[in-house]
Amino acid sequence: MPNDTLAKHLFHWENQTIEWAMRLRVAFYIAEALEYCSNEERPLYHDLNAYRVLFDEDGDPRLSCFGLMKNSRDGKSYSTNLAYTPPEYLRNGRVTPESVIFSFGTVLLDLLSGKRIPPTHALDMIRDKNTLVLMDSHLEGNFSTEEATTLVDLASQCLQYEPRDRPDTKKLVTTLELLQRKSEVPSHIMMGLEKQHEEAPPLQQPLSPMGEACSRMDLTAIHQILVTTHYRDDEVTNELSFQEWTQQMRDMLEARKRGDFAFRDKEFKTAIECYSQFIDVGTMISPTVYARRSLCHLLCDQPDAALRDAMQAQCLYPDWPTAFYMQAVALAKLNMQGDSLDMLNEAAKLEEKRQKNTRVS
Repeated sequence: MPNDTLAKHLFHWENQTIEWAMRLRVAFYIAEALEYCSNEERPLYHDLNAYRVLFDEDGDPRLSCFGLMKNSRDGKSYSTNLAYTPPEYLRNGRVTPESVIFSFGTVLLDLLSGKRIPPTHALDMIRDKNTLVLMDSHLEGNFSTEEATTLVDLASQCLQYEPRDRPDTKKLVTTLELLQRKSEVPSHIMMGLEKQHEEAPPLQQPLSPMGEACSRMDLTAIHQILVTTHYRDDEVTNELSFQEWTQQMRDMLEARKRGDFAFRDKEFKTAIECYSQFIDVGTMISPTVYARRSLCHLLCDQPDAALRDAMQAQCLYPDWPTAFYMQAVALAKLNMQGDSLDMLNEAAKLEEKRQKNTRVS
C-alpha cells in the first residue's frame, strides 16, 4: 500500500491534512470491511485503530489483514492501548463482536478530531455538547455541521459502556453510506496524492545510542541497551501495602523475574510468555516490560505485536523516548518508513527535552 496509513495522514501529516470528504469515505470503507468480515464469520477484528487503515495506489482506504491474523475463537487475543480498550475486555478479559464496534468508535474519534482522544474524555465533551471543540482545527471549518453531528452521534453509540447498546455493522454501513454519497469526490484529489510521494524529512535531532541502534534496526544493540537500562525508566513505582501483598502478586512478580532472566539470556519466546503472564494479571503496570516484550516480538519476527506493545508503553508513559524508538523499529519492519522516521524524530526531541530538564535541575 504505497500511500501510508490513516495514522500518518491524521497525526503526522506535513503537507496537507485529510479533507472532510475523505474522512467520511474512510469511515464508510472500514464499516463495509467489518460487515464483510462479520458475514464471512470472522467478526473479531483485533486492535482496530488508525494504523490498521492503509491507502492504496488510488488513495482508497483499505483495512489491513493484521487484525484477522490474531483472530481467535475464544475471544482472548485482544490487545490495544489501555485507554482505548473496550470496557468489557477490562472487566473479564474477553472480546466480542460488540468490542470491535467500540474500537470502530475510537477510529471515528480519530477522524473527527485528528488526534488520539480517550473515549471517556470524548464522551464527556459530547454530553456537554462541545462537539465543535472535538473537531479537528486543521479542517479550518471545511465540513458540514450536520454530517459532523451525525458522525459524533454514531461514535457516541459505538462507545457505549454496555455492548448491547452499540449498533451493529449493518447500521454503521447504512448510516455512513448516506453521508459518504453526499461527499463523493475523487479520492486522489482528497488525499492530495501529488504531495504524498515526497521524501520523508531528514532526522531533526542528534540521536542517542538507543536512537542510533533503532535507526539501524540493530536489534542486538537495542537488546543490550534495554538489559543495561533495566527498570530505571519506569515512572510507576507500584508500591504495595502489606494487605495487597497476596500470593497472586508474588506469582506475578515471579513471572516478571523469569521473563527478565529469559530476556537477558536471549530466550525471547520464553520471555514473551513470562512477560505476558505479568501483564495479563493487570495489577501492576510497567512500560519497561512492554518495551522488552516489544523487542522480543521483533526478534521473533512479529512486528505487528511489537508495535502494539510499544504503543502500550507510550500509553503508560507518554513522554518516554524508548516507547517511540521501539515504535520506530516496528514501523520500519512493517515497511512504514515515513512513520518510522517521524517516531525517531519524536523520540530524539523527547530525549533532548529530558537532557535540558536534567541540566536545569
